[in-house]
Amino acid sequence: MKSQPRIDSDVPVHSYKHNGKIHRVWEKVRIMEVTDHVIVTASNKTLVVESDGRIWKTTEPAISYFFDNLWFNVIAILRADGVHFYCNLSSPCLYDEGALKYIDYDLDLKVFPNYRYKILDEYEFNKHRREMNYPEDVQKIVRTQMGVLINMVNKKEGPFKPGFAKYWYDLYRKLR
Repeated sequence: MKSQPRIDSDVPVHSYKHNGKIHRVWEKVRIMEVTDHVIVTASNKTLVVESDGRIWKTTEPAISYFFDNLWFNVIAILRADGVHFYCNLSSPCLYDEGALKYIDYDLDLKVFPNYRYKILDEYEFNKHRREMNYPEDVQKIVRTQMGVLINMVNKKEGPFKPGFAKYWYDLYRKLR
């Protein structure tokens, strides 16, 4: 049986690179829901530590959607002009030693409130796949999963479903 975080607990999020080095750490996010394959978190003004030591705080509320069976995660950022999504192509997320953990594979998808999207960091992906020797199967999975992610956006499924982020953020505010 796999370990799962407890609903309404606060846990850190650890993002790694393929070479095993820590990339970024979010000090804590609130666990809102745990299902067989998805963990939903909420956060606001969260402390973030970068691998180079820089420290900053998020400025907007966010609802994050972590999969344990898909190679991406989705951050819904609630702004005055609507919900913006930042999607990381990554290994499936796992809960280990009290933290949510995944490997960031560089490619990102930015989705605007009107559901138009833009693929980001193609250069970084190509640079790191050479430097860190991403295996061919990992490269193929990441590219294929980008298609799965875009399909989810186009169909407005999962975290892209209208009202999804607002529902979870309203619940988060009530529980705080």
